[in-house]
Amino acid sequence: MSATQGPNKPRPQVAQREVAMVELREPDGRLKWSAIMLVFILTILATRVFELQVIQGPRNAQKALQTRINTYVLPALRGNFTDVNGVVLATSMKARNVVADQTLITKQADYAAKLAPIVRLPKKVLIRQLTGTSRFSYVAKRVTMAQWKKIQALNLIGIFSEATSLRVYPGGPLAANLVGYVGDDGYGLGGLESSMNSTLTGTDGTTTLEQVEGREIPTSERHTVEAVDGSSVRLTIDSDLQGVAEQALAQQVKSAHAKSGEVVIMDPATGNILTMANYPSFDPNHPGKTKDVTKLNRAVSDSFEPGSTGKAITMAAVINEGAFTPKSRFVIPSGLLRGGTTFHDDIPHGVWHLTLAGILAKSSNMGSILASEKIGPTKLHAYMQAFGIGQLSGLRFPGESGGSLPDPKNPNQWSGTTFPTLAFGQGYSVSALQMASVYATLANNGVRMVPRLVAGTVDAHGAFHANPVLPGKRVVKAKTAEEVRLMLEKVVSPDGTAPGAAIDGYRVGGKTGTANRFDSSTGGYSGYTASFIGMVPIDKPSLVTAVIIHGPRGAHFGSLVSAPVFKKVTTYALAHLRLPPTPMKQSHLPVKW
Repeated sequence: MSATQGPNKPRPQVAQREVAMVELREPDGRLKWSAIMLVFILTILATRVFELQVIQGPRNAQKALQTRINTYVLPALRGNFTDVNGVVLATSMKARNVVADQTLITKQADYAAKLAPIVRLPKKVLIRQLTGTSRFSYVAKRVTMAQWKKIQALNLIGIFSEATSLRVYPGGPLAANLVGYVGDDGYGLGGLESSMNSTLTGTDGTTTLEQVEGREIPTSERHTVEAVDGSSVRLTIDSDLQGVAEQALAQQVKSAHAKSGEVVIMDPATGNILTMANYPSFDPNHPGKTKDVTKLNRAVSDSFEPGSTGKAITMAAVINEGAFTPKSRFVIPSGLLRGGTTFHDDIPHGVWHLTLAGILAKSSNMGSILASEKIGPTKLHAYMQAFGIGQLSGLRFPGESGGSLPDPKNPNQWSGTTFPTLAFGQGYSVSALQMASVYATLANNGVRMVPRLVAGTVDAHGAFHANPVLPGKRVVKAKTAEEVRLMLEKVVSPDGTAPGAAIDGYRVGGKTGTANRFDSSTGGYSGYTASFIGMVPIDKPSLVTAVIIHGPRGAHFGSLVSAPVFKKVTTYALAHLRLPPTPMKQSHLPVKW
């Protein structure tokens, strides 16, 4: 071994470390001031590193994680509306709200030009929504998934989306006044969308994930609570029949230059409403384009004086009380003085010799007054109440009107002319549904059923829950109802006021109505309400159809304005529902004597 590599020879690196330590000291052996400062700084740095890594490390890591974790709502889809056969009237689909981080966007005009044809918004509007310092600004709400895919393909930095849903009405205005519509928040604002909101609304879910700059980290975990969709509602209406009724009604309202109209078709045995048409109507896909009054279901919300269709109540009351029979004879003068007022029929005539059936067939106001006087005002009022006049129908539709019926015990509501006026259908108010229900009661052998528009609901698991048919309430005896139906059949005979309402192969009964229309703005009468309410087949009715047209100009009689709609719609319904023709037995009730 050489001398330089002997065992007592210091290693070079050790010698260097000793030299360095010597340089840190003064000649007297004390540490230099710079060395003290270096040690102090190193100590502080070590302490800070320890604090950051050991003490604050987990907390900072958690904070960083929290900035990356985002929780998003998974909207539950609103339940559908379908007709009785499952045809979809309203549904919801997945959609996206387009969102912008304005701080990441520098070419607003370029973005707007690309987005405008997809979201169908003006460029000026989009530029305004893309410009600013907001980290979250809505660009377009409820775009379809197809639209969102087109936007994604553009790869626009700063454009994101959030999950939402879009309410769609495939038939547009079809049954719109019944189904209603939703607002921007997706909640019902009208019709059944409003009254059944809690049934239709489901429970939202959530999804939690890690993101960086709006993009999910592929290796991160995702936690999801699935949404539970709302229940769907199956209605009693038939969409095909509803569509035919709406079309026929719209044509006649326009042709008659009328203000509005309604058609109600009921199954008298169950109270099921097969059709409830309104005109004018609206498109619930674009509710903001229509006045709120047009969105109402006027078949239940609007009241009017029924006129001669109300005479069926008077006939049923006097027959049920045993005061008269359909063949009872009456002498009808040319004028009748009651309560200081002389009443007339709608056409001038001399003395008529009519039976009770003839009074209804000829729609004699004076004959109805004479018949009602046999039972008096108290009993007539009681029968009117029993038929549902002046009260809600039980349908529980939002905005429903119960109409009005004067109280004979209230001198402020009852005068010397009130009783005779009620007898022929004026002086009280009803809705189209109420009058359809009156005739459905007669069609159902005197038992009044609660009107029914909802057949049941279908929950998120597909199980159907039926809405029960409520027990009916007897109003008149079955024999009374049958006799009144035979009298109604005479109305559509050559001896009555509406022979044009007859349908080949079927026995039809019904009643015309031409009532003075009360104008609340002036407090007086102005114009008319024309109506026809009928049933078929008369021996065992399966359908009751009420047609009401308000404010027709020119021809205003129910036989000319409303009866043609009744015939068209009911003829279609008979074929559509496959109701067989009935033996054509002629009613032998005399009209004159």
